[in-house]
Amino acid sequence: MHDLTIGVEFGSRMVSIEEKQIKLQIWDTAGQESFRSITRSYYRGAAGALLVYDITRRDTFEHLASWLEDAKQHANPNMTIMLIGNKSDMNHRRQVSKEEGAQFAETHGLIFLETSAKTSENVEEAFIGTASKICEKIAGGLDVSNESYGIKVGYGAGGRDGGGAAATVGLGLGGTAQTRGAERPGCC
Repeated sequence: MHDLTIGVEFGSRMVSIEEKQIKLQIWDTAGQESFRSITRSYYRGAAGALLVYDITRRDTFEHLASWLEDAKQHANPNMTIMLIGNKSDMNHRRQVSKEEGAQFAETHGLIFLETSAKTSENVEEAFIGTASKICEKIAGGLDVSNESYGIKVGYGAGGRDGGGAAATVGLGLGGTAQTRGAERPGCC
């Protein structure tokens, strides 16, 4: 038995990217079809998304194309998307191979990782990897003044130049997860 997200849950946390502290605002959205219209609204203004499927349930993998289409249709074109195959601790019940997940990600230009929410394997890496990719885009010239990109420039401890950036990352088990703004000077 596991807890299901009902609608949307929110949290935030700090992560370190290249020795800089980045605040992540995280929206955990339900993957159930009945919450899909709510989930769509959270794509707007998100810098990144974690699209999560359950490796022990092929049906969750088969719905990825539809969830990805939603993300691309309702999000900004610069959103970073990581594909997550969850429950890697249950390899004995696996219905979706790691190679299938990696191939889907490669075909659609996504970052790919398998995790276990139960053992915490690669969970931190999912957040750090997504936030790092967002920071790479900022360093590459992404317009941080456009708030629809989910990035918030702000002052932080010791920062006076407003060079801090915010990126949003979320984790939703069984469906999708959004990423919203993080704030701290000198992001990326």
